[in-house]
Amino acid sequence: MTSTENGTGWFPVSLRLKGARVLLVGGGEIAANKGRLLLDHGARIEILADRLGPVVRGWVESGQALHVGDHANAENLQALLPGSRLVYAATDDRAVNRQVAAMADRFNIPVCAVDDPEPSSFITPAQIRRGVVRVAISTGGAAPVLARRLRERIEAQLPLGTAALADYMQTRRVRVSGRYPDVRIRKRIWEDFLDGPGAEAASAGEDNRADTILEALLANPVRTGEVWLVGAGPGDPDLLTLKALHLMQNADSVLYDNLLSPDLLELVRRDAEMVFVGKQRDRHALPQEEINQEMIRRASAGERVLRLKGGDPFIFGRGGEEIEALVGASVPFRLVPGISAANGCAAYSGIPLTHRDCAQACLFVTGHARADGRLDLPWKDMADRRQTVVIYMGISTLEQLVTGLKEQGLPSDWPVAIVERGTQPAQRVLTGTLDDIAARTRDEGVKSPALVIIGQVVRHRVISPVALTN
Repeated sequence: MTSTENGTGWFPVSLRLKGARVLLVGGGEIAANKGRLLLDHGARIEILADRLGPVVRGWVESGQALHVGDHANAENLQALLPGSRLVYAATDDRAVNRQVAAMADRFNIPVCAVDDPEPSSFITPAQIRRGVVRVAISTGGAAPVLARRLRERIEAQLPLGTAALADYMQTRRVRVSGRYPDVRIRKRIWEDFLDGPGAEAASAGEDNRADTILEALLANPVRTGEVWLVGAGPGDPDLLTLKALHLMQNADSVLYDNLLSPDLLELVRRDAEMVFVGKQRDRHALPQEEINQEMIRRASAGERVLRLKGGDPFIFGRGGEEIEALVGASVPFRLVPGISAANGCAAYSGIPLTHRDCAQACLFVTGHARADGRLDLPWKDMADRRQTVVIYMGISTLEQLVTGLKEQGLPSDWPVAIVERGTQPAQRVLTGTLDDIAARTRDEGVKSPALVIIGQVVRHRVISPVALTN
């Protein structure tokens, strides 16, 4: 969800404070907490307060801060605000803080009224520091305790050697850019360095070993493109594999399908070129042959192309066709499977795909009709009562499916479940029988993407706490 959608409007930036004037209104512990951050970033702090606590008084006495006035009145503020980079209203009196914030707004100077987001034009995020590396976490003032908890978790995961690694990369930037003006090649070199033993050496302070590794990359940078066929799972971004997430963060361009959620696409590298090639029933953004050629064209130009597909690329995802095209063009590729729609939707709905009492096999079929509108399916195999049948893309042809299975001998009361938008927040599950499921689906306005699950396993359904049931 974007800030526009959730209404916060807080835009994260990194602001240079070294040598800049910052007015800190308040002299107690609240002001001391903010002052520590300001001193750490090299700000010139000016204190406006009638009483100074021991910490703030120590800064003034040591020359780290300047005490410029006793009272936060209009006269003092009008004299002190011009030329300030930031203002912190950090007294223990909310009314005074709001008065300071209002005055700063008149001068168009960013102001933070501590623990009071409404009159503030900026807020201070929770921070993690590793040398020049800063990680900031903000909830837009909505839940500061949550921000602190998230900081604790990330702090535990971020190695102490990150500072040394950042320093190393900073000191070698000129060497790399001097050898390769092409920014794309430079990115590739640094990514290979970070993904290999170079990062470990630099993090440990072993600069000589890191230099040897970096020099090898500079001497022979990877210039060839490749294609990554990646399954993104059935919808919930938490079901992405670690491998998929890693490739999403390293791609130069992304060819993505119709069924991928915006939340999932938010995880893709920000500067990657996004190309929608999705397919909907009877309407393709790009025909399959043109998708194949687009992957080949981009990889041949040196790009790392992420072909991102919903579910798994090799279960009704045309991954096999795309691989054949890449092989034919001698384009290197990698394959990353994803959690299939069948596995994900069934699990989130509480339906086992197999069960030793009633289903010793599971059959996946597609309900996509031929050009003449008819279904060409293995009807006799599908009517085996000892299995579960999972039908992809079966909503538009559901009545034909139901009729065909009945004609093959399945009883009218044979259990059926429809899972709409499986694993996503809007997931909905309808259960019924071959006799009534088509009418129920129509009456309830079920739309694709939806999965049809047929078999006795539906009767073994256990309501999942994450599923929205009907």
